[in-house]
Amino acid sequence: MRNILKGLSFALVFFMAFGCISNEKIIYLQNLEENTPIEDDELITYKIPEYKLQYNDIIDVNIQTVDDMTQFGFNNKPPQTNSQMGNVSAQSGGDIYYMTGYSVDENGNIRLPIVGEVYVRDKTLDEARIDVEQKLREYVKSELYVKVKLGGVRYSALGEFRRPGKYVVLQDRMTIFEAIANAGDLTTVAKRDEVLLIRQYPEGTRLHRINLLDRQIVASPYYFIQPNDQLYIEPMKVRETGTGENTAQTLALVFAGISSVALILNLLK
Repeated sequence: MRNILKGLSFALVFFMAFGCISNEKIIYLQNLEENTPIEDDELITYKIPEYKLQYNDIIDVNIQTVDDMTQFGFNNKPPQTNSQMGNVSAQSGGDIYYMTGYSVDENGNIRLPIVGEVYVRDKTLDEARIDVEQKLREYVKSELYVKVKLGGVRYSALGEFRRPGKYVVLQDRMTIFEAIANAGDLTTVAKRDEVLLIRQYPEGTRLHRINLLDRQIVASPYYFIQPNDQLYIEPMKVRETGTGENTAQTLALVFAGISSVALILNLLK
């Protein structure tokens, strides 16, 4: 009996030492020892590369003439149409312009009424706007205003998110922490130092490993996510062992185990 209690005591110490998740594994933006520290008030400069259109992107092409501006002002679409599109997007999780926008086909073209196909793949939104406007001027002689936009930032959150899923955020740029917050933050057992970012490039797809615990991520090219990014978060080993996420949970599991063993020993007497 004494040996059994001694074994249970060792088990208690083991689970308390190795069964909990330390703060160092869940606190974002730490100054890690192996890196040059970034102080709190230090200015971090960066240049965000302009996004280039890819296959399967959906863009909104807004074309206005003088008559359109006279009828609707600076907005070519009636306000109720925009609100309906936003409601459909919020309910479906899809691109806000899926029903009314133009998809980039496998050849890199979008097909517009009257002008036909316009090649836009590997071009920035501004370059695509210029090409669309040049095509239109062959048919429209009056003053034109052309606007080309993506339907927000579309990304997927997989794995140890509190609300995994596919999201569309209606803004031009978005940090990886904003994307995580939008998906409800990460669970306690999420492996924050080995986030897998799956990113599409004009030539194909690349996989990048990101450490959210490292403050250096703010100065990295992965701080801002891009349209069609996928974020996958793996669980820690603590998920496999079944121990608690904090000291209270671990102690509860240990004492429950001790109580069960003690009950069994009493029954065997």
